[in-house]
Amino acid sequence: MKEERKDALLAILEAHRGEAVSGEEIAKARGVSRAAVCKEIARLRAQGYRIEAKTRSGYLLSAGDAPFSARSVAKYLSGRRPVAVEVVDSVDSTNNALKKAAEAGEKEGKVLIALRQTAGKGRRSHSFYSPESGLYLSILLRPKISAADSLLITTAAACAVAGAIERVSGKAASIKWVNDVYLGSRKVCGILTEASVDFESGSLAWAVLGIGINLKTPAGGFPEEIRDKAGAVFDAPEYSEEKKSRLAAAVIDGFFELYERLPQRGFMEDYRNRSNLIGKRVKIIRLDEVVGEGTVAGIDDDARLLIRTPDGALEPLSSGEVSVFIS
Repeated sequence: MKEERKDALLAILEAHRGEAVSGEEIAKARGVSRAAVCKEIARLRAQGYRIEAKTRSGYLLSAGDAPFSARSVAKYLSGRRPVAVEVVDSVDSTNNALKKAAEAGEKEGKVLIALRQTAGKGRRSHSFYSPESGLYLSILLRPKISAADSLLITTAAACAVAGAIERVSGKAASIKWVNDVYLGSRKVCGILTEASVDFESGSLAWAVLGIGINLKTPAGGFPEEIRDKAGAVFDAPEYSEEKKSRLAAAVIDGFFELYERLPQRGFMEDYRNRSNLIGKRVKIIRLDEVVGEGTVAGIDDDARLLIRTPDGALEPLSSGEVSVFIS
């Protein structure tokens, strides 16, 4: 079944959500046979839509939780920014898929969401655990900024994710420099920005922003290697497909609102206020080796972490990562 056919039928059922629409009425509106309507209904049911068949009344779309889809996300988007959302069942990495699309000339604003990833990516080629219990999305960008300012994309995304989590879940979120979002002491989101540089201009030819959010604890729990630090946005009873759709839309809208004013760095104050590192003693890590230590004094407008070293110097950190000393 073509996607536009499914969308047209859903539009009719959703317009009458909670009440029955006759097969004859649907067939007439769609310009198809009653048999074709039956086939389309069967396919929608197979995808998880709860559609009842009422004798002598027609088809009724349940008023309950609708399956997650591009349409369910679009329902909550503000529409202020043109984006093209696609949802797929599975992909190796949403970032990989959009990097290929970028090289092929795809326009800015393409958003790819996968229900699961088979080879999710974290920073420094680490894997990113990506079961069905998460939200995995990537956004294709063609930013008019220098390669030196590319860190701002990740920073803005972290603010957008933290704000979206708070609006949808009601829980306070913090940020661990540079790309992790936390609820309490548990990491619930990782962010990875990959880009291609136009060496003639020194600016970015394209960037792909990848965001992975743990929505609920997966069946069997998190893998042992991340069990002590990974968390989820929702407890099992709190979770719904509608909240997943709302969160995806809130992340997309929130990011583009900040992205449009990226050079002005207006979001940096929010980023600093959300930091869970300022004032803490940390180890500086590069290529999995501890190369220094100090106390986090702040974050500058270029999103660099400011480390006060033991000898009193202030060292700006723009790459690598840090680990908090456990007292």
